[in-house]
Amino acid sequence: MSDSRPPLTTGGTMSPLELVRFAVGAIAAHPMRSALTSLGVVIGVAAVIMMTSIGLGAQQRVEEALSSLGTNMLVIRPGAPRGAGGGFVRGGGGSGASLTIDDAEAMRTLDGVRAVSPAVNGGAQLVFDGANWASRIEGVTPDYLVARDLEIVSGQMFDQAAADSGRKVAVLGQTVVRELFGEGVDPVGQRMRIGPIPFTVVGVLGAKGQSGFQDQDDIVVIPLDAARSRVIGRGSGSRGNSVNQIYVKAVDEDALYRLEQDVAELLRDRHRIRPGQEDDFNVQNLTSIQEAAQSSTATFTILLAAVAGVSLLVGGVGIMNIMLVSVTERTREIGLRMAIGARRSDVLTQFALESVTLSLLGGLLGLVLGVGGALLMSKFGDWPAAIPAWAAPLAIGFSTFVGVVFGAYPAWRAAQLDPIEALRRE
Repeated sequence: MSDSRPPLTTGGTMSPLELVRFAVGAIAAHPMRSALTSLGVVIGVAAVIMMTSIGLGAQQRVEEALSSLGTNMLVIRPGAPRGAGGGFVRGGGGSGASLTIDDAEAMRTLDGVRAVSPAVNGGAQLVFDGANWASRIEGVTPDYLVARDLEIVSGQMFDQAAADSGRKVAVLGQTVVRELFGEGVDPVGQRMRIGPIPFTVVGVLGAKGQSGFQDQDDIVVIPLDAARSRVIGRGSGSRGNSVNQIYVKAVDEDALYRLEQDVAELLRDRHRIRPGQEDDFNVQNLTSIQEAAQSSTATFTILLAAVAGVSLLVGGVGIMNIMLVSVTERTREIGLRMAIGARRSDVLTQFALESVTLSLLGGLLGLVLGVGGALLMSKFGDWPAAIPAWAAPLAIGFSTFVGVVFGAYPAWRAAQLDPIEALRRE
């Protein structure tokens, strides 16, 4: 019964091209075994690419969500309210009423400030021509657009004169427009009710999308005074001169961190908070939150890739195992070749080439499967297809590395066979 494997050589020194041809021929002689040997590398490379894509996709989602809230922005909210004697009655952040419009006005004098907008917020039922929709109401000043990086896509934002005169005007988010007015109706100029109070729509905001569990487009923006006196009412930060939060926009990122400290110092001074006492406010730096989230998701991505990388080690062990079996099966063939003059370096090179070829083919197939899996996940799973630019170099480079490392011992063992002992082997 003839063996379909190509001979190792007919003797003498072989050229590099001949070594490659015989290595490929030896792999092709056992297609099923070769395919199963490469399977570990295929799975490993595909897993690394897909897991990395998932991690980078998560990072993109976090960045998009935080960027949609606004850039170079501070959000100041009340802290736990003070009790009698200057102590604190413990409550959730924002449960107090420590921030006022006067605090916001004082912040305008700080260096590095581009815009300041105090705000009160609550919820109300909207009504237009028989349609109803419950939405979030935010009472703000005209600087709200600049502070939150918002755009008007239809109509205009109310100005300070309209806010000061007590005009009942509203700017709507995209979700409110869709749910309340439907298709084919231009909301600008229409009169709607917020609760029992009629308001005129003067503008429509550009889409901002989802941020966590909150739809940022499900919002109605109205003047601060109108919100405090007519819509939100008592008990929602509208009592006296208090507000729920203050948005502060810095001129640039360099000024943001200095401004964060200046705002805290200003409020501690205005609220007469002595050294050692806790602040009755919270200052949130969205840029810091974004950097922390990016760091967390980057660590998550590395962890996923490391876990998937274990498959590559398993694949390398499989290649080593099969190559050792191949050396055992071809012992007589190796002995015959060396007996008629083949050099040990030829035997070493051919077995090393077989190992690298198996691993490289597995890496290329794993690259195709990994990229394809990431694209399918993006199409059917509503997830960003964040395929890293280094996917192809990684697949080729690491699979070659695996082939060299795990094929080194079998190749060395084949080259160290004694020709006479090999020829005696049955």
